[in-house]
Amino acid sequence: MAKVSFLGLGVMGFPMAGHLAAKGHQVTVYNRSSAKAEAWVARHPGRSAPSPREAAEGAEFVMACVGNDDDLVQVCTGPDGAFSGMARGAIFVDHTTVSATVTRRLAAKAAALGLAFVDAPVSGGQAGAENGQLSIMCGGRPEDYARAEPVMASYARICRRIGDSGAGQLAKMMNQICIAGLMQGLSEALAFGEKAGLDGEAVVEVISQGAAGSWQMVNRHKTMLKGEFDFGFAVDWMRKDLAICLDTADEIGARLPVTALVDQFYKDVQLMGGGRNDTSSLIRRLR
Repeated sequence: MAKVSFLGLGVMGFPMAGHLAAKGHQVTVYNRSSAKAEAWVARHPGRSAPSPREAAEGAEFVMACVGNDDDLVQVCTGPDGAFSGMARGAIFVDHTTVSATVTRRLAAKAAALGLAFVDAPVSGGQAGAENGQLSIMCGGRPEDYARAEPVMASYARICRRIGDSGAGQLAKMMNQICIAGLMQGLSEALAFGEKAGLDGEAVVEVISQGAAGSWQMVNRHKTMLKGEFDFGFAVDWMRKDLAICLDTADEIGARLPVTALVDQFYKDVQLMGGGRNDTSSLIRRLR
């Protein structure tokens, strides 16, 4: 078992850190809001620390799951950042969805300090985190990934190294591109069925078993039909991720016409007051 610190106890990080403790790892947590850290310690074996640096001191692995590029830089760098507390040879594992650019910059900074860095964004949402069934796509040196993989297995259904630093984040962008298109297609189909007077649940029972089937269809169609949108990844966060995808596409010369369109549809949902709705709320603008 390893000595691990976990930075960021949101809807994903809180249960992920809990799985580490349940597997017998020695866990120290940090959260910007100390109340969440206190709540975690009340439920799990482990302790909290008042700063990323203090949380990281003596840890073999430092995991992070925070909000965005700026949040990640803040918890990593500076006098109170995790890098300042980590010992040479320790591994920083970033589960945040951020740009490949900031990932590579932080990986280079870590290397200069004698630290390892693995970018390891996750997919599976809150339910995947709570059930320890996340898909994790990783970038970094093979030897660093090999050391970190058994620890990540505490909350993973599948974990794979995709390539060098930044490759995990690029793979996560592909994931979000797929979800955007799938959610729009499912929203259009369900809205079409409503206009046609069909029983949406009955139709999905049939078509989900064929070529149209998807995780989104199986797990979200009932709540979408009911107009309930409090079941996962928020629109505000999806737009943050899609902005990363679109910026990266411009950098590498890729074309994402459908993704750009769906991003604007999510903007419509935000303007309707649905920024905290889950991503299935695209159907709202079609009704």
